[in-house]
Amino acid sequence: MRGGAADRHDGGTGTAGIPAPAKRPRRLTARMKLTLTYALFVVASGMFSLVLVYLAMRFVPNYPLGDVNPQAEAVATRPDILQALAKASGAALLFLALIGLGAGWLIAGRVLRPLQDITRAARRAADGSLDHRVGLTGPRDEFTELSDTFDDMLARLQRSFDAQQRFAANASHELRTPLAVSRTMLDVAVADPDGQDYRRLVSRLRETNQRGIDITDALLQLSALDHTPPAMEERLDLADTARGAVETVREEAGTRGVALSAEIHPAPVTGNAVLLRQLALNLLHNAVRHNLPTGGSLALTGGPDPVRPGRALLTVTNTGPLLPDTVDHLTEPFLRGGGRLAEKDPTRRGHGLGLAIVSSIVRAHHGELTLTPNPGGGLTVRVSLPGPERGGTRPSR
Repeated sequence: MRGGAADRHDGGTGTAGIPAPAKRPRRLTARMKLTLTYALFVVASGMFSLVLVYLAMRFVPNYPLGDVNPQAEAVATRPDILQALAKASGAALLFLALIGLGAGWLIAGRVLRPLQDITRAARRAADGSLDHRVGLTGPRDEFTELSDTFDDMLARLQRSFDAQQRFAANASHELRTPLAVSRTMLDVAVADPDGQDYRRLVSRLRETNQRGIDITDALLQLSALDHTPPAMEERLDLADTARGAVETVREEAGTRGVALSAEIHPAPVTGNAVLLRQLALNLLHNAVRHNLPTGGSLALTGGPDPVRPGRALLTVTNTGPLLPDTVDHLTEPFLRGGGRLAEKDPTRRGHGLGLAIVSSIVRAHHGELTLTPNPGGGLTVRVSLPGPERGGTRPSR
């Protein structure tokens, strides 16, 4: 009884509690259906032809030749011809049915062969293997279009899963670091309670705790942007957003010795004011904190896109260390210009999510984000956003 109950339970759910596919009743396969269709068509066509011939033969004049010439009694008359035709028709239809079944089975197998390749690839993908591609060749038809679409979907899924795995690993590392640092400081304090500067210890613990909070908040914001399309029905001027962000960052830039300049012109857009302000702040904070230690500069320009009318362009250019040409990877979570290692200076340390959040905000606004390394060092970031006549719609998912 216990084994039977377990069998019934396993039949209803798959591994890890995932519901198993419902058992479907056995029916004719697609190949058999096509075969029967081809055979039926061949037989119906032959029957139609034979019926026409039979009807035509019924109007042939009947000449009883035996009354004219007794020696011609062996010559067939119309009833004899119709009877012989009916017998031959039966044999012909049987032959056509066999031909239709055989040829139909071969043709159906050849037609459905690409579908079988796609099915095998889908089964491998269902088992977790996303590196396999169908790769159908030949002229463009329904099957090659399905194959290309399926291969593109597998490629996107593979990139998404790889990015998710990197994100999980990096997030675990980033969140583990402040916790490990806090534990180390506490262990040292417990081992030598009399030799501790508790004000300094509390300050460092507070700083480490705040870093963990900042990382968690950024992760939550990034997750919300990727899974919940924000409301973007507010008409606003990107110039006002940029000016507010510049004033917010100006004091920090002055403290770090970074010369901040701004040239801003009116640029109407439709979007989410809070997200666009976060976009501008992230770009400016990133440009300030990854600048030169002394004597660096930062320039922000905003206004209508001079190359693409009807769009708004926000450009942030900063000095800094030389960057490789592969700066597009900086939009990946936790990836910094100098690699995954954080800055030793806690005042210049970021959590590696600033440009990732910027990329998600730009994507939510149907905009375009371009990162270009400067020849002398530093980075230039361009954000192109659609104007009001093209905005106000939610991104497709």
